[in-house]
Amino acid sequence: MAGTLGIVTIGQAPREDIAALFASFAPAGTRVVLRGALDGLDDAAIAARPPVDGADTLYTRLRGGRDVKISKRAVIERSPATLAALRADGCEAIVYACTGEFPPMSGDAGVLFPSRVLNGLATGLLPRGRLGLLVPLPEQAEKLAAKWARPGVEVSVEALLPSADPDEATRAATRLGATKPDLVAMDCMSYTPATKDAVRAALGLPTLLAITATGAVLRELLE
Repeated sequence: MAGTLGIVTIGQAPREDIAALFASFAPAGTRVVLRGALDGLDDAAIAARPPVDGADTLYTRLRGGRDVKISKRAVIERSPATLAALRADGCEAIVYACTGEFPPMSGDAGVLFPSRVLNGLATGLLPRGRLGLLVPLPEQAEKLAAKWARPGVEVSVEALLPSADPDEATRAATRLGATKPDLVAMDCMSYTPATKDAVRAALGLPTLLAITATGAVLRELLE
């Protein structure tokens, strides 16, 4: 019997692109509820809490599709209420749709975090070598390279906005390819399968896309 899947986006609802892709991995008839950590805030309220540095910077899209940089701390503060609202909606499974690393938060028990999925896959597939990393913003490069680094693995980073067109995705992939990666990870939930296709076509390398990798794990959990 199909149940209810909850999705937290760090920006604002609706995000039909994210909801539709996760729905495609869920059993037929699954009800999907998506809520945003910044729901209920206007542009002025969001702008009043800008990121303080690269470590506090997250990329998302607000209602209407506008690309923005937001404060991770602000998202963390608002996430427990968002999780509680999804549980009140009757969600048996919840995905926190962001590849960032987050501290323990009230209500996060059993929540699927894509950062753990993506990191686990990369660790299993690349015990040693060079990992190529695509991230949304240049200011995130140092922090995210450190997040992904581990003994035996070198990390090279290239910035690519998820809203970039296929030509820019190809150019970013080509720049990343100059570092000779063995595996590529796309570290943002807003990257799409079409962008992954452009990256793979340019590099000819295994490429991990956060949203589809998480969706595959979700299918295992729900079926």
